[in-house]
Amino acid sequence: MKLKLLEASIEHKEAYIDYINEWEDSGEDIVPAASKRDGMSYEELLKNWKENKGEEVIEKGFVPATLYFLIGESERILGALHFRHRLNDELLHSGGHIGYGVRSSERNRGLAGNMLDMALEMIKCMEYNRVLITCNDKNTASAKTIEKNGGILEDVVEVEGELNIRYWINLR
Repeated sequence: MKLKLLEASIEHKEAYIDYINEWEDSGEDIVPAASKRDGMSYEELLKNWKENKGEEVIEKGFVPATLYFLIGESERILGALHFRHRLNDELLHSGGHIGYGVRSSERNRGLAGNMLDMALEMIKCMEYNRVLITCNDKNTASAKTIEKNGGILEDVVEVEGELNIRYWINLR
């Protein structure tokens, strides 16, 4: 299967609506949260995602970040990955540089690993030496994906009463 990791564009509107409807219908937390609809139109989301890449988001308590979609054959959105360009104290503790998720109908096919691998190659080209990725200790699938992509266990920390595993991935 040919896969692409792309930033959202107007051409992805129908695919995004299909993707986000599946997430919302599932009742699961949408991962990454940056891909949520939050009552906005797709055009408003595109504007918001573009603005979130800039330094202005720091004033809102965020860090610059880019949202990517994993696009499969027939331009279907299979998953999303949110790359945070730097870490603040909160992200260093519990969020990391990267958050990702695969829609429920496409899971258990190795797509998360493919998406993470593609993202790490892009990030390496951006001259990053390493990235932090975290996951809940109950999310064994994500932990395996991170480890398979070179994740080295840093530690396990408590976040809001739950355990969060922190991994560093060396890119150089």
